[in-house]
Amino acid sequence: MTLAPPPPLSSSSAVRLRLVAQPAQGHMPRRIDGAWWPRSPDLTSELPRLLAGLPQSWGQVSSVLVDGAVWSPFPARLLVADQVVRLRRTNTQHTPSTVCLLAPGRGRWDLLVVPPTATEAEAMRLMDSVDTAVKDSVRLGTAVR
Repeated sequence: MTLAPPPPLSSSSAVRLRLVAQPAQGHMPRRIDGAWWPRSPDLTSELPRLLAGLPQSWGQVSSVLVDGAVWSPFPARLLVADQVVRLRRTNTQHTPSTVCLLAPGRGRWDLLVVPPTATEAEAMRLMDSVDTAVKDSVRLGTAVR
């Protein structure tokens, strides 16, 4: 098991994360719950920052599944904020790349992973597209009823 250092507290290292609000009505399952723009392909340094930036209502994430092609090698377990998080890699190519977060008794959340090498303009476009896609799927779901 690898110990993760606590995430730095400077504003320049704040998590770059956009979460999509759960629709008030309909509660349609959605594929993507938000977008995350890590600063590097080093999951062991990026994951603690991500987990620290999640809403407390999501509970404690105990397992993370990532696209193996995106991240540099990482251990099977990582100690983050005094909690062991299981890390798993999938070999199937996902387009776009996602990270799946599991919290026992709370649920599953899937985040689009914006490539660390993306420009700010590209990253903002991708992060905005997640919000737009969810809003469109909710409108489509309510029209079908």
